Amino acid sequence: MKVSVVIITLNNTRTIKQVLAAVAGWADEIVVVDSGSIDETLAIAQQFGCKTLYRKFDGFGKQKHFAVEQAKNDWIFIVDADEVVSPELKIEIDEVLKNAEYQGFMVPNTLIFLGEMMRFGREYKMPHLRLFNRKFGNYNDRQVHEDIVLNGKTMTLKNHVLHHSYADLAECFQKINNYSSRGASELQKRGKKASLLKIITKFPITFITEYFIRLNFLNGYRGFVWAFSQAVYATLKYLKLRELSILNE
Repeated sequence: MKVSVVIITLNNTRTIKQVLAAVAGWADEIVVVDSGSIDETLAIAQQFGCKTLYRKFDGFGKQKHFAVEQAKNDWIFIVDADEVVSPELKIEIDEVLKNAEYQGFMVPNTLIFLGEMMRFGREYKMPHLRLFNRKFGNYNDRQVHEDIVLNGKTMTLKNHVLHHSYADLAECFQKINNYSSRGASELQKRGKKASLLKIITKFPITFITEYFIRLNFLNGYRGFVWAFSQAVYATLKYLKLRELSILNE
């Protein structure tokens, strides 16, 4: 079964070469939809023979929906521009696609944070629907935390992609600032409110959940930093939601 790997990019020189090298020669085609990179991202993509297109970014859901439609094959494997597909996963995908019983596959995703793998908690092999037959669905239009809406059966694979999400803490908190703004906008569209009590309790509840309940304390220093960053993200998102509500009064 032929598979199109689909990637959306924006200034991903740090990771894109490793990402493309992992799927080049295995995927039937690689589609890269860029939203205005000014670094070497597109030059690297062209070195690997990728099909490259430009589209102005207006949210992750719409961008990925568009990118999926540009592929020539029905089987789509969505890979982020900082995710490296493991050799074991490629072998597994080749095997499972021989089974026409499923229309989608949940792909485990493992976070590489501050240079090391997060081996405990949900950031180790967290499954995401990434491999699917587009005859049965595509992405929704959410700005962040976008999902594939699929009308079909799915199963979870065993092997994972390695997610090299942040170069350092500076990039981590830059993304938190960006994602929290988009997240607040998405919450506002859904009619959500941010009470003062919710804002005050968001940080401690999120930190306790991430650090203790989701076992990030087992990841040592990196687990603490991850739990802290997620608590900052959750709190900042609701602070921005409250700001949007005040501005719209």
